[in-house]
Order: sequence, then structure tokens, then C-alpha cells
Amino acid sequence: MSHVLAAVAWPYANGPRHIGHVSGFGVPSDVFSRYMRMAGHRVLMVSGTDEHGTPIQVQADAEGLTPQQAVDKYNRMIVEDLHGLGLSYDLFTRTTTRNHYAVVQEVFSALDANGYIVSQIQMGALSPSTGRTLPDRYIEGTCPICGYTSARGDQCDNCGNQLDPIDLINPKSKINGETPEFRETEHLFLDLGAFADALNQWLDSREGWRPNVLRFSKNLVDDLRPRAITRDLEWGVPIPREGWDAKRFYVWFDAVIGYLSASIEWARRSGDPEAWRNWWQDPQGKAYYFMGKDNIVFHSLIWPAILFGYDGKGDKNGKPGEYGELALPTEVVSSEFLTMEGKKFSSSRKIVIYVRDFLERYDADALRYFIAVAGPESNDTDFTWSEFLRRNNDELVAGWGNLVNRSISMAAKNFGGVPQPGELTDEDRALLAFSKEAFPRVGDLIAAHKQKAAIGEAMRVVAEANKYLSDQAPWKLKEDKPRMGTVLYVALQVIDDCKTLLSPFLPHSSQKVHELLGGTGVFAPMPEIREVDDLDGGPSYPVLTGDYEFPAWEPVTLEPGKALTAPTPLFKKLEPSIVDEELARLTG
Repeated sequence: MSHVLAAVAWPYANGPRHIGHVSGFGVPSDVFSRYMRMAGHRVLMVSGTDEHGTPIQVQADAEGLTPQQAVDKYNRMIVEDLHGLGLSYDLFTRTTTRNHYAVVQEVFSALDANGYIVSQIQMGALSPSTGRTLPDRYIEGTCPICGYTSARGDQCDNCGNQLDPIDLINPKSKINGETPEFRETEHLFLDLGAFADALNQWLDSREGWRPNVLRFSKNLVDDLRPRAITRDLEWGVPIPREGWDAKRFYVWFDAVIGYLSASIEWARRSGDPEAWRNWWQDPQGKAYYFMGKDNIVFHSLIWPAILFGYDGKGDKNGKPGEYGELALPTEVVSSEFLTMEGKKFSSSRKIVIYVRDFLERYDADALRYFIAVAGPESNDTDFTWSEFLRRNNDELVAGWGNLVNRSISMAAKNFGGVPQPGELTDEDRALLAFSKEAFPRVGDLIAAHKQKAAIGEAMRVVAEANKYLSDQAPWKLKEDKPRMGTVLYVALQVIDDCKTLLSPFLPHSSQKVHELLGGTGVFAPMPEIREVDDLDGGPSYPVLTGDYEFPAWEPVTLEPGKALTAPTPLFKKLEPSIVDEELARLTG
């Protein structure tokens, strides 16, 4: 057993989440965390809404709200979205807590004391029409390095290089299309170049990472240069340095520190304020960071650089800050992009499926299944309604759901409960062995972040059980009740195994199967939305959390004699007409 930190990317609180977002950070991190808990590890899964920066001010202005009102609105919306999907956070919080402010300021102070913060004059981008600072990510132009025409003001997603807005050729504001004005302004910078040697050595020591993540990261290390951590704005974490009252921390800097601040907040709420150290200072502990590929550089280079600086381990040395030495990521688990009917998700262009709209019409497990089996694990993947329909009807309904429904229905009708098995045949023993042997296979694949292969192995057991039922045809054995009972017992035992094998992926339906087989209590724990007071006097807010007790990752012998009742269908069969209806929503 070890301490496992699941650090999940922070969704930005300027709108509801769409399914492209949760395919990258949400569902994969939850599948991993659920399995690791079942395997006996002590998991801490943390994240929250990222709530600072100029884009929040832009959104608030557009809606006639204050920035605080805007983030309150979208924080609650996002909490509800993630709750609907059953994402089992130990704490999903936000970056506008007083706790977060204090942790960010402490990290900055330690970096400053160790000499890794430098002051520089740079050309800052302003909106000519509003006079307000334009955030780097809201400026788009042509990359001066590779010629990509949609590079952002902070980095080019095509070549991965770090940029400044003034570097772009023909820069334009993504807010209103105007050409930004550039004026001299003084900012504080994190001296990233001082960590190049430490980062190179650390990346060279990484094992088991997805090759694209490691290759992408190593290509950028030697070109790292100081990066601004402050901005001319009013909405953000205050800078604890005299004379800097008019500026705030740049949102990227405070957001990555959220993994630490959320862990500390969780510990404070748990009744043991020092408990977070088990995940951040245990030499045997592991830390896995989950995000989409557009966030790789922040997690594989910039956040590790901040941690090196806090620990006093860059070129300028130094000593650890107040919290002591902090652990670096064990692995950065990045997903590729999910597109939508061949197009990139875009809320502004209405190429989007919001999580909340999806869950009003379809089951959460249907989306979780699609992401697990066909999501962007290592390649960009296209979500189409026709493929979603096929996966739901052919694999969930006709495969797993049909196995559950027909086996339990026959057992309930003919025996009233789980039948007593008689002598087992070779076919019976072979299926039972295949099912039990799937546990280490599926578990090892999830632990290695190969979730497509893992759910494929679990669904192979479902397919073998369906084939077994067709071959044994228990409905033809009414004159041989003992054999009928044995066949149905074997099928029900394998269903019981599959509910465990599939529970990290499909927790809602696994809970239903548990109950259909006569089980009581919680089998697949779910998160709760709790209203909490800020620990240090700020406004109250909702969090996602839970008192989770997970079953063990192992087969359990099904007890004969348990009462069974005729089941309701496990999954909804969808009509082919939904494809045209959903496409009409997109174009309408």
C-alpha cells in the first residue's frame, strides 16, 4: 500500500464544461483513482476551479457581473457537472479561497528567497478600446518559429515553444479582433532557465511515461527562459512584496500551486492539518497529474521547476520553504484532444456538447464508457453521435446489459434467487478461471494508464460469458434443473466479477448490478456536493468530496440462496433518431 496523489487539471471557471474537457482530465483520473483505492492504496484526488485572470473579467463584463459573481456561478455549475459524472474527488475546491492565497504567497516567498524570482521590463499587451491588459492566451497570431497561424501569446500549440505576445506575427485580440497595443511594464519573472539541468536530469529518470509527453517536454527544456508570473490586473492573488499592490499573480502561476493548496485544504478539513504531508513528503509515495495535451508544458516543466525552486534545488540552490521539501510528479498523464463530428470543440462556434446537457438526455456511464473505450488516450479521437449510439446499443445494452438482464431474469424466474451449483464441467471451470484471471490483467493496465486496453479486457470477459450462455442454453434445460442452476450460477458469478472489473469505468451501473445480485450498501461510492465555509473567513462555496469506502479489487464468491427479483434494464437502448436530433441541435 502506498500514498497516491491524483492531481487533476483545474477547469477554468468561465463557463460550463463540455465533454472534450472531461475526456482529458475528468474520467481518466477517476477511473485510475477508483482502481487504486480498490487495490488498497491511499489515494488523494484533488482539484478545483481555476478562477483568476483577465478572461474571468472579460466573461464577467459580458454578463454584467462582478468577477466574484461570475466565478461563483460557474464554480457551482462545474461542481454539478463533475458530480453528475460521479468523479470521486477527495476535494474539488477553488482558487479564490483564503487558504489558496496563503499557499501561493508562501511558495512565491520561498522562490524569491532562493533567488529564482527576477524583475524585468517587458512589452505588455493592452486592449486599445478598454485600456485593460490582454491575457496572453487571448492574443493569437502567427508563430515566428514554425509559422503556425493560430499560435497563442504564451505558447505555440504546434511546435510547443514558449512565446510572448509581442513575438507573434500579426497579433490580434481573440476578444474583439483588434490589434493590441504594446507598452513597457515591469513584472516579476520565474527564472525557468535556472532549472534546465535539474529538469533534464529529472526527465531522464522518468520511466513509463507516454512517449509523446516525454519527447515533447525534453525538446523544450534547453529553450526555457524567464517567464512572467505577474500581470497588471485587479482580479487575482495579491503579491506579498512592497510596491506591487497594483498587480496580481498571473493565473498560470497560482493555478498549478492549487494541487498543493487543495491538499492542504483537504487536510485542514479532515481534522489533521498535517495529513497532506503523507502525499507530498512520503519517499515511497506516487503523484500522477492528469490533463489534456495543451497543458503538458505546465505540468512537465513549469510546475516541476516551481517545486525545484521551492525545494532549493535549481542552479542557485537555496533551502526549502516553510512546508519543507515537496515531491515532484511521478508521471504526467496527458490525453490528446477529443473532436466533435470532425471539428474542434468550440463554445463560441457552438461546436460543443456540454456535460450538463448530455446528462439530461443520457446516462453518465454511457459517456464514461465512450471516453474509456474510444477516448483520446494517445491519439486525437472524434466523438460522433452515430458512434456513441453504436457503442451504447451494441456494447453496453446488447453486451453487458443483456448478460445481466437475461441471467438474473432466468435465475429469479426459475429459482427465486442465486441457484446452488452442481458439479462443474470443463466449460464452467474455464469461464470462471478466465474471469478471475482478468483481475490482475485489467488492474495492471489501469495502473499503467492504458485504460482502453483495460476496459477491452473486462469486456472480453462479458463477451465470453455471453458466448457461454448461448452455448449452454440454460433456457433449454427445464427438464434438467440441476444443470440449469449450475449454468446460471456460473453466469451470475462471472457477472459479479464483471461488476467489480467494470466499476472504475462504470460505477453507476456496477452499483445497480450489486443491488440486482442481492447486495446491500454502497459498492461503488459516489461524491457528494457539500456547502462549506471558507476556513479563513472568505465566502462559503460548494465542494465535491466523499467518505469513500471501496471494496477490494478481487473476485468474491457469490453466495447461493440470495434472493433475486426480475431486473429492470441496466442501460437505455437509444433510438437511431437521436443522431439526427443531436446533429440538428449542433447546427441549430
